[in-house]
Amino acid sequence: MKDLTTGNVSKTLFFFALPILIGNIFQQCYNIADSIIVGKILGTQALAAVGFCFQFHLILIALSMGLTLGISILISRFVGEKDISQIRSMIDTGFLFSLLLSIAVTIAGIIVSPLLVRLFAVPQDTCLMAATYLRILFAGSIPIFLFNTLTNILRGLGDSKRPVYFLAAASILNIGLDLLFVKAMSLGISGAALATLLSQLFSFVGVLISMQKNYPDYKIRIVHLTLDGALLKSALRIGVPSMIQQLLRSIGFLSLQGMVNSFGSSVMAAYTAVQKIDSFALLPNLNLGQALSNFTAQNRGAKLIKRTRQGFRSGLIMGWCITIAISCIVIPLAPQIMGCFSSNEEVIAIGVGYIRIVSTFYFVETAMQILNGFLLGYEKPFMPMISTIVSLLLVQVPIAYFLSKYTGFTYTGIWIAAPFGWGSGVAIRLFYFFKTLRETKTQP
Repeated sequence: MKDLTTGNVSKTLFFFALPILIGNIFQQCYNIADSIIVGKILGTQALAAVGFCFQFHLILIALSMGLTLGISILISRFVGEKDISQIRSMIDTGFLFSLLLSIAVTIAGIIVSPLLVRLFAVPQDTCLMAATYLRILFAGSIPIFLFNTLTNILRGLGDSKRPVYFLAAASILNIGLDLLFVKAMSLGISGAALATLLSQLFSFVGVLISMQKNYPDYKIRIVHLTLDGALLKSALRIGVPSMIQQLLRSIGFLSLQGMVNSFGSSVMAAYTAVQKIDSFALLPNLNLGQALSNFTAQNRGAKLIKRTRQGFRSGLIMGWCITIAISCIVIPLAPQIMGCFSSNEEVIAIGVGYIRIVSTFYFVETAMQILNGFLLGYEKPFMPMISTIVSLLLVQVPIAYFLSKYTGFTYTGIWIAAPFGWGSGVAIRLFYFFKTLRETKTQP
C-alpha cells in the first residue's frame, strides 16, 4: 500500500497519477489501434462502425468504473483510518457484486445489439458491421468489469502502478492480434473486435494473478467471497451517482452520435477519429481527477483537511499546464494527425475543423475533471451528476441540435456546442466546491 498522507503534495499526487495516465494511454490504444487498422484496411464504412460501437465501449467502462468508484474511495478512507477489516470486507463485496453485474450486462447486451444499431439510425452500409462488432464487444463485458474493479481496488490501496504493466502488454497484444485477424486472416471487423476482447481478458487475468501473489492479505477469495450489505450500500451511495453521471454522459454522446450519423459515413468516420484524439488528449486531466479522488479520500480519512485543499490546487495547476501544451501541439498538427486515421480528404478536412474548434477549450474540461475528483474524494457524487445532466443533456445536446439542424453550421454546429457544455459544467461544480470548502473550513 502507498501512503498518500505524507510527503510533498504535488510530487505525491503527480507520481500517483502518472501510472494511471500511462495505463489509460495503453487502454486508449485498444480503440486507436482498431480505428487505424480498420480505417486503413477495411475502409470508411468499417471505421464508422467502430466509431459507433466505441460509445458503447465507453458505456461499459462507465458502468464498471462508476459502480466500483465507491469501492475505491471507501478503501482509500479505510486505509487513512487504518481499518484493515473494513478493507478486506470491501474487496470481497466489490468483486462479487461486479462479477454478478457483468454477467447480466453480457447477456442483455448480446440480445439488444441489433436493436441498438436500428435505434441510433446507423447508415445502411454500416449496419451489419456495427451489429457484429457490438455483439463481440458485449461478450467481453466480464473481463472489462472485473479488470476495472481490481484496478479501483488497487488504487484504493494506493497502488496505481500494477494494472499498468498488464495494460501495456495487452495493448501490444491487441495490435498484434488486430494485424493477425484483420489483415492476415481477413476476418474483417469481427477480427478487430475479437482482438480487443482477447486483450482485455489477458489484462484481467494478469492483474488478478499479480494481486493474488503480491497482496496475500487482500487477495480475491474466489471460493469464499462474501457480500456485506451495509458496505455495498455505502459504496453504491457514491458509485451509483457516479455511474449515472457517466451513463448520462454516454447517452449524451450517443445523442450527438445520432446527429453525426445523419450527415453520412464520412462525417461518422471523421467523428470516430476525433473522438480517439479527444480521448487521448484529455487523458491527463481525467487521470489527475481520478488520482485526486483517492488522494483526497485518504487524507480526509486521516483528518488532514488542509492537505486535501493543497491537493486540489496542485492538481488544477498541473492539469492546466499539461492540457495547454497538448492544445498547442494538436491544433497545428491536426491535418497530419487525421491523416493517420484516414486517407480520405473529405474525412480529414471534417476532422481538422473539429480539432481546431474543440481543442482550444480543453483547459475548461480540465477544470471540470479536477473539481470532480475533489468532490468525489469528499464522498459527494450527487452534484457532479446533476452538473452532467445540465451541462451535457440540457446545454450541449440542445445547442448541437439547434445549430446543426436550423442554422448554416450543419455538422460544425455539433462541434461548437462542446465548449458551451464544458463551461456550464465547470460553473455548477464550482458552486458546490465552494460550499464544500465552507463546510470544512473549521477543520484542521
